[in-house]
Amino acid sequence: MRVDIWSDIVCPWCYVGKRRFEKALATFDGRDTVEIIHRSFQLDPRSPRGQTFDRKQMLQQKYGWSTIQVQQADAQMTQIAAAEGLDYKLTGGVTGNTMDAHQVVHLARERGVADAVVERLYRAHFIEQRSIFDRESLAALAAEAGLDPADVRDALERDVYAAAVTADNAQAHSLGANGVPFFVLDNTLGVSGAQPVDVFSQALAQAAADRA
Repeated sequence: MRVDIWSDIVCPWCYVGKRRFEKALATFDGRDTVEIIHRSFQLDPRSPRGQTFDRKQMLQQKYGWSTIQVQQADAQMTQIAAAEGLDYKLTGGVTGNTMDAHQVVHLARERGVADAVVERLYRAHFIEQRSIFDRESLAALAAEAGLDPADVRDALERDVYAAAVTADNAQAHSLGANGVPFFVLDNTLGVSGAQPVDVFSQALAQAAADRA
């Protein structure tokens, strides 16, 4: 079975969704035959590359929230993440264009370490508050997850996977995904959002039954 997962590295729900899906997969009888493909989705592709912006201000501008509303949303998100074993540090964080981060994931997919790289980037952004926006930081983080930093720098310098990132975005929208995370099991069954573990378990069982 193949599972395609569209996500954005700066999406806090995507990391939560990854954990919940992993918990469901761990109890799935056919887990050893499941191939996971990490796909790109940019929540703000128009954001200037190479720049970062205050995350709190971005949320205020995007949703019209007050400072208190941002604090409340962050507190709730932190609590939700904690239930999945994730120690989010959202206060004082920055955001930016994720094209380069997604390109690193595409390189990692070719080298067979995509999941490790995605995990490392999520942890860097949401828990360690390390940059996933500048190329040297991306090269260092990717190296920790098994990639050659020289390969990362070369791929980013030449925008080797930019077209692949754009294509992933386009495919997600063509499938009706306007947000992430978005899961597609065996090209037939879609699951939108960071659903509870039992929902993912049911989806895996349904996809397996349909395949049989």
